[in-house]
Amino acid sequence: MELMKRALIIFFALTVFNSAHAEVQFKTVEYKQGDAVLEGLHVYDDVATGKRPGVLVVHQWKGLGDYEKKRAEMLAKLGYNVFAADIYGKGIRPKETKDAAAQAGKFKKDPDLMRERVNAAFEVLQKHALTDSRRTAAIGYCFGGTVVLELARSGADANGVVSFHGGLGTSQPAGEGMKAEILALHGADDPHVPVEEVTAFAKEMREGKADWQLIAYGNAVHSFTDWNAGNDNSKGSAYNEKADKRSWEAMKLFFAELFK
Repeated sequence: MELMKRALIIFFALTVFNSAHAEVQFKTVEYKQGDAVLEGLHVYDDVATGKRPGVLVVHQWKGLGDYEKKRAEMLAKLGYNVFAADIYGKGIRPKETKDAAAQAGKFKKDPDLMRERVNAAFEVLQKHALTDSRRTAAIGYCFGGTVVLELARSGADANGVVSFHGGLGTSQPAGEGMKAEILALHGADDPHVPVEEVTAFAKEMREGKADWQLIAYGNAVHSFTDWNAGNDNSKGSAYNEKADKRSWEAMKLFFAELFK
C-alpha cells in the first residue's frame, strides 16, 4: 500500500511538472522563394506529441508581426501546427501606411508572385515534421485574406482556406482548378470591398464549382478582427468584438468539418 501511495505521489508530481512546463513554442524559420530570403514563424504547443493538422497564417499589410503571432498562438492552443508566413521578405516590416500600401500593392499587381510566395510558405508547413500533410489549411487577415484566396486559386493541395476581411477580387479567376474549400468572412459594411467585388467573387466561385461559404457580418467594416484598429466605423477600418468572436467560431467549425 505504501509503495502504491509513493507511486501515485510521483505520478501526480510529474503530471503537475509537465503541465507547468508545457507551453506554446515560437521558432523563427528562414526559407526562400527563388532568390528572396523570407523569415516566418513556426508556432506549436509542446504538450502535444506527433503529427497534427497544419495551419498557415498570412499577415496583414504591415507584414508579419505581433498580431499574427498572437493568432498563431491561439491556433497552436487549439492543437494545430502553425506556420506564420512572410510574404514580403526578411526584414521588410513596413511601419508607415504608405509603405505598407506600396508593399501590398506590389503583390496585388503581380498575382503570380503572390502565389509563388504563399505557396513557398505553404510548402514549409506541409513538409514540417509535426504536420499531417493530409490535413492542412490557411488563414489570412486583410492583405493576408487576399493572399490565401490566391493560394486556393493556384490549385494548392490545402483542405481549405479562410479569409478574414480580405479582398475578394482577382485578375486571375481560378476556373475549376481549386482543391481547397473556401470560407470568406466579410464585413458587410467594408468600404474597401465594394458590393460589385462581392458579387464577382460569388460568380467566380459558382463558375469554378468551388465548395465555398461567404459570411457577411452586419455593422462590421474592414479589419473587424484587429483589436488595434480602433472602434470608429466611419474610418472604414475598425474592430468589432462580436464579428471577431463570431468569425473565429466560424473558422473553428470550418476546420472541424475539414479535419474530421
